[in-house]
Amino acid sequence: MKHTEQNRVRRLAMLELDRADLERRQLESLNRLLATVLPQNQFYREKFGTHSLQMTSLSEWAGMPMSQKSDWLGSDPSGVAVHHTFASEPYQSVSAYRRYHRTSGTRGRPMVILDTQGDWNWWIETWQYVLDACGINPSDRILMAFSFGPFIGFWSAHDACLSRGCMVIPSGGMSTAARIDMILAAQPTVLFSTPSYAMHLAQDALDRGIDLSKSAIKKVFVAGEPGGSVPSIRDQIQRMYGAEVMDHAGATEIGPWGFGSKDGKALHVIESEFIAEFIPAAGRCQEDDGIFELVMTSLGRVGAPVLRYRTGDLVRPVQTGNPSCRFVRLEGGVLGRVDDMLVVRGVNVFPSSIDAILRSFSDVSDYRLTVTKTNALDELVLEFERATSLGTDTEGKTLANAISEKLSVQLNLRFQVTEVIQGTLPRSDGKAKRIFDRRG
Repeated sequence: MKHTEQNRVRRLAMLELDRADLERRQLESLNRLLATVLPQNQFYREKFGTHSLQMTSLSEWAGMPMSQKSDWLGSDPSGVAVHHTFASEPYQSVSAYRRYHRTSGTRGRPMVILDTQGDWNWWIETWQYVLDACGINPSDRILMAFSFGPFIGFWSAHDACLSRGCMVIPSGGMSTAARIDMILAAQPTVLFSTPSYAMHLAQDALDRGIDLSKSAIKKVFVAGEPGGSVPSIRDQIQRMYGAEVMDHAGATEIGPWGFGSKDGKALHVIESEFIAEFIPAAGRCQEDDGIFELVMTSLGRVGAPVLRYRTGDLVRPVQTGNPSCRFVRLEGGVLGRVDDMLVVRGVNVFPSSIDAILRSFSDVSDYRLTVTKTNALDELVLEFERATSLGTDTEGKTLANAISEKLSVQLNLRFQVTEVIQGTLPRSDGKAKRIFDRRG
């Protein structure tokens, strides 16, 4: 599917729709999807108790049953999710599918998601909203700093950029040093990576005497983990590359559902292609912080339908009056997950909060937090590596003491903070795991 000016104009018009018109279009798309999916899909026929369903309003849709990942995990060892339209029996009409991808399995066993060619075309066209927001044009050269495998990662971004006419430079399987050489040789103007790997790549270059802020990179596009809409993380990446940073959110089982706001402090849900709902998050008081769990319906995915899916993502939604983009705004992006909140000594702590504090120190390149229990008392042990200095915020204190103090003040918890030798902590160009709960 080729990116065209006509499609770009259509996308801009969708951004400017008022709420009533947008919801009317969403309802029309939803009813077309239900008319296609329910007669063929055993999973949703059983879920909704009917083979024919048409909604009269989105509020009516909000009363229908929800699904979650555990519902989709079948007993088949292949791991193929059971909600596929053409897979109501094992492998029935599997030839209708063209794309095979798998979730990372970081929160359970991996799940296989299949897409038809029509669904993949929808992925690519939906991605164009994201590329529009990032200001990517056909003259850009894009380095994909990602190990391409069965995880969807940047596969869809790769094809979307090709559709737009960009040069795409893959770097799967390359070491960090080799990627640095590639940046110097190929002179990409845009870097695609996770936030943590973008920082690691720039830090490794500094350790080699190479300043990537002087490279051809003008934009750093981040996805795969929270951070791109967190000011401290965003500022650090901008400083390291001397480049604009753009956030994105998506998932293998849902699609490319969000793009970064102009001010860099939020994500917008692409509401022309998704219905976003916000339900109370377990253990949280919405009146205090306005944080909800995100529920998504993908309006253009037929082969792997996503209907009222509980994502587990925690967000703070705000309806914007910005006439150039009326899609719902999620302040701070994805703030965390329902299942990754730590309760330490009675205090609720999200990994994204810890990450934001650590990234406010330009001297920190990476870290690992381990939670243990000693004599019934929770203990927090934080190890960090020192970066090649980009400036310091320690105000005369040792770096470890400054980190400990800031964590204590902002989270009301005491941390044992220790500096470790550079290279001690593990690295990944995929989703980084830095917090380990060893309390059993």
